[in-house]
Amino acid sequence: MGLIAGFFYAYACSVMIGLTEVDDRTFITTMQWINATVRNGWFAASFFGALPLTALTVVLHLRRGARAVLPWAIAALFSYASAFAVTLGISVPLNETLAAAGPADAITDPAAVRAAYEDVWVNWNIVRTIASTVALACLARALMVHARLRGPAPVTPGKTEAMAYTSAGALRE
Repeated sequence: MGLIAGFFYAYACSVMIGLTEVDDRTFITTMQWINATVRNGWFAASFFGALPLTALTVVLHLRRGARAVLPWAIAALFSYASAFAVTLGISVPLNETLAAAGPADAITDPAAVRAAYEDVWVNWNIVRTIASTVALACLARALMVHARLRGPAPVTPGKTEAMAYTSAGALRE
């Protein structure tokens, strides 16, 4: 979840801001190449993996003793599911439309192509950035609640734990 939230965040706070400064043809070419190359195993692992792993978190905490974790895990699942839906329902179709426009140097009105794409894509990317970041925060909270429920980890006495201080503050074993 952290990887995919960071991925969307990087676009929101750097990539798309940087691309506002380039001409229309450069913008179109760059986004077409990014969209074509983002479909790789590294991206797929985080984008497609976050949803079932979060769902697994929900399932594993359905037992009675872990119910306090459940609201946070469910909130994370729904939050990331919304980011996932925005990607598949809005971002990908926009990317496909941009790809179908053809090479940027052959487009007769690149300003119109960019205008139909950029603001919509950027705004929905902010939505999925927020949703995936909220999901990450919910999972972090679920982890804290889970740790609190389990109590402190058992300590195996070793030399350090077996040492004590005298009333004068000197270390003794």
